[in-house]
Amino acid sequence: MAISDDLTTWVALKSVEGVGSVAFRNLLAAYGTPRRVFEASLPELEQTAGLNHRTARNIKDFRGWEQARAEIARARSEGVSIVTSGDPAYPDRLRRIYDYPPLLYIKGTLTTEDIPVAVVGSRNASPYGRYVTERLCRELAYRGVTVVSGLARGIDTCAHRGALSGRGRTIAVMGCGIDVIYPPDNRKLHGEIVAGGAVVTEFPFGTEPDRPHFPARNRIISGLSLGVLIVEAGEKSGSLITARCALDQGREVFAVPGSIDLPGSRGTNKLLRQGAKLVESAEDILEEILPQLESPLAVRQKEKTGPVARSDRPSAATPDREPLTEKESRLLGFITEKPLDADSIINRSGLAAAEVLATLLSLELKGYVLQLPGKLFKLRKP
Repeated sequence: MAISDDLTTWVALKSVEGVGSVAFRNLLAAYGTPRRVFEASLPELEQTAGLNHRTARNIKDFRGWEQARAEIARARSEGVSIVTSGDPAYPDRLRRIYDYPPLLYIKGTLTTEDIPVAVVGSRNASPYGRYVTERLCRELAYRGVTVVSGLARGIDTCAHRGALSGRGRTIAVMGCGIDVIYPPDNRKLHGEIVAGGAVVTEFPFGTEPDRPHFPARNRIISGLSLGVLIVEAGEKSGSLITARCALDQGREVFAVPGSIDLPGSRGTNKLLRQGAKLVESAEDILEEILPQLESPLAVRQKEKTGPVARSDRPSAATPDREPLTEKESRLLGFITEKPLDADSIINRSGLAAAEVLATLLSLELKGYVLQLPGKLFKLRKP
């Protein structure tokens, strides 16, 4: 049958058993387009593209054209874009990695004006880790950075929420089909990300989350980004895979230091010993990534951020502040215009540390409290 050179051939070739990202890249290098791959003879596929006999035979015996067309039709009906690596809309930074995905399923919008930084960490995040993640990602969003993460529980979830609370863009990279919400409890957040950024995956519709999918997902998280921040990670955390991907791809690696007594800090502290940049504020990240950008957008971004100063926190105040809850009002009574450390606030309040940190974050988001370096807090003037 005659094969037209369109999106169907891309989806079809990607679905052939044995054709992974690297094999797909090699086939494109050898033949130029998926259509020509399907038109090649069995000996040509084995000799020119270096495929094993089984994979070459799978290409020649392929009969899944209707399924490929149905995949594309479903994407259109559900507002999902399928972008090929040959499409100008495909992220250029991701295209440069060794094993770039030949196809991306995108719900929402990717833009060339994104300044992406990945933020990942433990699923079993501590209250401190969740607090720091939301604060840093909110600061990054205020400064025009797009936060990239994996929508997992724990640090990833806080990274997306922090970016959205800063009225910024965020991108979630999934280890499953774009129609599969994982974890299920992030369904609402998934919708908010689509509205304020994009959900992205390389996996076709209906693909369930599976353990091997997540390391593959991690290379996309780092590949899309200028740098990767690890907030909390144990010694065997999957977040360290993302850090290794980042290093292999020539990306910056950042880490938030953690307590030496917590197992969840061993991975991040090890990264710091190995040369990752220590992060205490958004400025620590910006001063590393902005020099990488040479576009007019980067110039505007540098003008927007201004001199790097640790004490120059972006304002979270708005003309009309949100009303306080009873717990927020109680905690605010212990905070004055004189900076006070978090431990002192916890001791004075009589509340659990996790409650105090969460409430402080809420007060900071609402514009009532200003956080200073060293985890000090003071009242923010209206």
